[in-house]
Amino acid sequence: MVSILLFFSMATVFAQIESGRGATSPQTHRLDCLQPPYLKWGDKIALISPGYATPMENVEKTVNVLRRWGFNPVVGKNVGKVDAGKYGGTVEERYADLTWALNDPEIKAIICNRGGYGAIHLVDKITPADFTTHAKWLVGFSDITTLHGMESCAGVMSIHGTMSSALAAGGRDATSTLMRDLLMGKVPRYELPPHRSNQLGHASGVLVGGNLCTFTPLAGSWADATACDNFILFIEEVGESMHNIDRLINMLRLQGAFKRCRGVVLGEFLECRSDLSYESVEAMICQYLKPYGIPVVCGFPGGHDKINLPLVMGAPTTIDVRPDGATISFDIKGEQVVVKTASVTAAPVE
Repeated sequence: MVSILLFFSMATVFAQIESGRGATSPQTHRLDCLQPPYLKWGDKIALISPGYATPMENVEKTVNVLRRWGFNPVVGKNVGKVDAGKYGGTVEERYADLTWALNDPEIKAIICNRGGYGAIHLVDKITPADFTTHAKWLVGFSDITTLHGMESCAGVMSIHGTMSSALAAGGRDATSTLMRDLLMGKVPRYELPPHRSNQLGHASGVLVGGNLCTFTPLAGSWADATACDNFILFIEEVGESMHNIDRLINMLRLQGAFKRCRGVVLGEFLECRSDLSYESVEAMICQYLKPYGIPVVCGFPGGHDKINLPLVMGAPTTIDVRPDGATISFDIKGEQVVVKTASVTAAPVE
């Protein structure tokens, strides 16, 4: 009986492989994400720490910034706790703050205090319904890339942008004010100067990605936004060697991500060690992307450097890469505002 069952099982596997189905060609889908409502004066914004802890001094300064902006900040009850010397509380405490912020209908947006590591602990605890019942903007970057993947796969847009760790400096820099303006309905249309590693072309798709080391391990989970079809991939990294970045890019390649990808935006690669003889991290990544014939925008000021311009994750996005430069635009509701990235500095704008 076992041999007969094995025969039919193997026959089924071979038939699936022959027909292009099965594990060798997983079913994919298109992301269709809901745009949360924009904020207005007096709206409540939750501050939580789903990854590493941040000093309460930073949280208190961020509270003051948000109040000056006209919002009503509310700090999660477990913010300020530290577990294992790093995390912003135990897994259960971080889960409690995240689900409170997501499910409280009076909370209109969530700003994470910092990244670090730890949001991956929450993937198998949170459900898509947590994001969709009261759809709202979630803001953060770095380790918060995990939450962006979860929210995109649940079908809700989010904002890859600055957190309390930077807002505590006063919130008057362009990075902070552009994020504030986006929360209130001013949608940036980015114009970038030419870059020697750019790959020319025009493409549209749903924007996914973020920190490379953070979203790559999500493969196979429900939060893997790169498992969808027709996406634009954003990548940034900090403190990784070239060979580690090479490994992660090859993981994406072997998973077929670049066959489903319509274009790529490369952000900052801060303090990434040159242990291979490539001209740059961008040049190394582009050698893998070139065979796919997709456009690549290099040098977007987003990631771990002082300038971290906001991006709308899960939004229908168009990139246009030309010899004279590139544009990144989001096809969502709101007032379109042109932002020339070459003129943006980290200096105060107010």
